[in-house]
Amino acid sequence: MALDDRKLGALALALAAFLAWYGHSLEAAFSYEPIGPRAFPLGISAIIALCGLILVIKGGHRVEPNSRAANARIWLMIAILSAYAATFQLLGFIISTALMTTLVARLFGGTWIKALIGGAGMGILFFVIFDKLLDVVLPAGVLGAFL
Repeated sequence: MALDDRKLGALALALAAFLAWYGHSLEAAFSYEPIGPRAFPLGISAIIALCGLILVIKGGHRVEPNSRAANARIWLMIAILSAYAATFQLLGFIISTALMTTLVARLFGGTWIKALIGGAGMGILFFVIFDKLLDVVLPAGVLGAFL
């Protein structure tokens, strides 16, 4: 099946509708954040819907198929993000985010040293910003005794 902008836009609109439906039904057992768990999926669905609508309206330009290498990187990115989601609670935000960020940086051509420094920095920095400054509860994981 050849893919063009309109078909991709229609798929994006369907994904946005699913995310909005799913996100609208999210409720926390107790209130720990001012905006609650609905905000993120609803915000993302609005952005995806807007982009999908632009693609549908803009036109039917043909899209060239990806190379095998690009498809391999896409599947590897999906695997990395799935592993991130699977290890998020167990390892905690800092370690899982540092690992994910390091692997993604390598996937996009970063050197090991830059990827490791960036990954560790982002894991720690975002934990401090969200958990300590913004009071968003994040899992501490194996570092729980030190945080």
